[in-house]
Amino acid sequence: MATPSSKTPSTKTKSMPARPASDFKTRFDAYNRLQAAAVAFGENLPIPEIVAVGGQSDGKSSLLEALLGFRFNVREVEMGTRRPLILQMVHDPTALEPRCRFQEEESEEYGSPIVLASTIADIIKSRTESLLKKTRSAVSSKPIVMRAEYAHCPNLTIIDTPGFVLKAKKGEPENTPEEILSMVKSLASPPNRIVLFLQQSSVEWCSSLWLDAVREIDPTFRRIVVVVSKFDNRLKEFTDRWEVDRYLSASGYLGENIKPFFVALPKDRNTVSNDEFRRQISQVDLDVIHHLREGVKGGFDEEKFSSYIGFSCLRDFLESELQKRYKEATPTTLALLEQRCSEVTAELSRMETKIQATSDVSHLRKSAMLHAASICNHVGALIDGAADPAPEQWGKTTNEEQSESGIGSWPGIRADIKPPNATLRLYGGAAFERVMHEFRCATYSVECPPVSREKVANILLAHAGRGGGRGVTEAAAEIARAAAQSWLAPLLDTACDRLAFVLGNLFDLAVERNHCRDSGYGRKTGDMDGYVGFHAALRHSYSRFLRDITKQCKQLVRHHLDSITSPYSQVCYENDFMGTYGSGASYTSKSNQASATSFCLELSDGGPTLEDEPMKDQENIPPEKNAHQTTPGKVTEAREVLRESQMTVPETPSPDQPSDGNNVGIKKELGNCIEVGARKRHPRIVGNSRNSDHLRVQNGGGLLFRGGDSSSRSGSAYSEICSLAAQHFARIREVLVERSVTSTLNSSFLTPCRDRLVVALGLDLFAVNDEKFMDMFVAPGAIDILQNERQSLQKRQKILHSCLTEFKTVARTL
Repeated sequence: MATPSSKTPSTKTKSMPARPASDFKTRFDAYNRLQAAAVAFGENLPIPEIVAVGGQSDGKSSLLEALLGFRFNVREVEMGTRRPLILQMVHDPTALEPRCRFQEEESEEYGSPIVLASTIADIIKSRTESLLKKTRSAVSSKPIVMRAEYAHCPNLTIIDTPGFVLKAKKGEPENTPEEILSMVKSLASPPNRIVLFLQQSSVEWCSSLWLDAVREIDPTFRRIVVVVSKFDNRLKEFTDRWEVDRYLSASGYLGENIKPFFVALPKDRNTVSNDEFRRQISQVDLDVIHHLREGVKGGFDEEKFSSYIGFSCLRDFLESELQKRYKEATPTTLALLEQRCSEVTAELSRMETKIQATSDVSHLRKSAMLHAASICNHVGALIDGAADPAPEQWGKTTNEEQSESGIGSWPGIRADIKPPNATLRLYGGAAFERVMHEFRCATYSVECPPVSREKVANILLAHAGRGGGRGVTEAAAEIARAAAQSWLAPLLDTACDRLAFVLGNLFDLAVERNHCRDSGYGRKTGDMDGYVGFHAALRHSYSRFLRDITKQCKQLVRHHLDSITSPYSQVCYENDFMGTYGSGASYTSKSNQASATSFCLELSDGGPTLEDEPMKDQENIPPEKNAHQTTPGKVTEAREVLRESQMTVPETPSPDQPSDGNNVGIKKELGNCIEVGARKRHPRIVGNSRNSDHLRVQNGGGLLFRGGDSSSRSGSAYSEICSLAAQHFARIREVLVERSVTSTLNSSFLTPCRDRLVVALGLDLFAVNDEKFMDMFVAPGAIDILQNERQSLQKRQKILHSCLTEFKTVARTL
């Protein structure tokens, strides 16, 4: 601690105004009781306190015993305890023998006085072991409080901490040294605490192990009192005055304004009486001063250093410093106590209202309905767009959504799907739209899978047997429909599950938002805190609502897929798609590109910000394609647009018959062929398939497979069907995503959450009789918990009001 010469301990003591000792005693007792209450109830009150820190074996335990004026063998349990020890020393002239009592672990009350001083160490050790076994930890910051009343101790409160160690002892966790260091820093960091730092004299400041740790607590050393312990061990090294003065100044390492205290205590650990122990302490002080005066040539600078040498000087300084800080802190403490008393009183009033409400069904219904409606409103606000609570804390990236939902990547897709803004933390409506776009990216990355020649031949020949010239188009369409069912159905289910996960996260967000809004405006939409059963039922009802709409949505999108892939659907035969191969493929490619970029506003660092930005800056957007849709793994084939008059079709296609322009067989008009065969189509299919298959009627057997000649396969029915199947698949995919699924997902998820959620939760929770409704509030043990909380608040209110009364009395004596 910075102690200029004008503020030396002796000067402080002399300059303090004369006041009766009873004033200091009253103030000290008031702070001790307040400290006991703070420990018992976990109150955070800025009470002036002294925290003793230092390495193991640096003399903290001996110093504590010297301050108390009697020994209780605390050194024997220093390695056995891993809890702070708060020693409240009360100077009581009537206590000729020490009266020590321990505060109960969960109460402000103190136990019975301890008769034998040796029992103190046993209680400290047993309490520590019991708590650490319960918490399954190596150290604990929960303090042990001991009050000692004695005629020979000062009015002083000091917090003893476990000593710093470099290595854990055998049987302890390896990280015990780090835990002790962290706990001590936490205890010493509050600005209302004075730090008493002990280091034995045999250690040079340049080699100090813990000086840097103390410097981190208070770099200015304004709150730190440095104590050099075991000073008698260093005395024999001094011969000249300059050596003593240089050592006592310590300015080279601690600074000019930092003056350490130098203390030596009796080394004899034999059992002696308390009077003999105090006599030995005084004798050691006299011996040290005598050695510095007589055993060192020239003595030492007594005017500068005498007030810092000896245990008695340190004790007087600590007592006067703490009393001065008590006086300075009294107005602040009084104001804080009044605030805490008001808060506890208000909290107790709310608890009384809760207990009374457990028998008032109408009040509970009203409060519960208001709370549920508020949660539903916040869910709607989060869907429509909100920035609180903080997205940085509550939002999720795309990877986090995939990982936490347990859904993972999109089924059947090997590519890493990265929609725009994938790295941003989003929630609510923003996260919903990002998943929608991710679904589009995933869907458009799927192409019609390769089909074996055997499958094509089976489909083609079967259709040829029934309808002749329609075989190519029908075979390609059937392949595309089967591929769409197989590959797109899992994507639809995954999209529903991902969107349900996004909406499921909104419940916790809505609860947090509701809590923050209520706290910010100082109001309650329905004081439902503590009703665990109701909150659990509300959460369960919300989850059930989401499961129901998710199930319904999956059925709807599957219905759309079934409709689009039905043999009676016109999707594969629409004129705007089948005009020509080149134009049809180009149209599909552009449609895919347009649909995939419908949500390409990239907000991540370095991403594009407009839809018309170059495609290379966007993630997972299908690039511009050639004029033809191709089967994955196949080389795109450039085809010339054929005139209708040039195309022919053989009467009976065969996978083994070569495609020879001279061997045309018996040609039939496509319109006539429709009337032949076992299965007939509706007229709309006839009209649409006329254009596609008639293109091959004049082409000399374009439907036939080429056998054994891979170089001529470009003109075979197999490659033609694969090409057409890819185009049909792309058309099915485009219509499904853009015309059906997108609107269905929005209407199936978002609309119910906005419009039906409050009604659904209300019917589920409140459309029940009173007996069932009260099950959420008066579950077994619920009333007991509330009554225990009320009892605890009443005790806290009582002790705080008592402390407030005392501090008002103290304030009047200042």
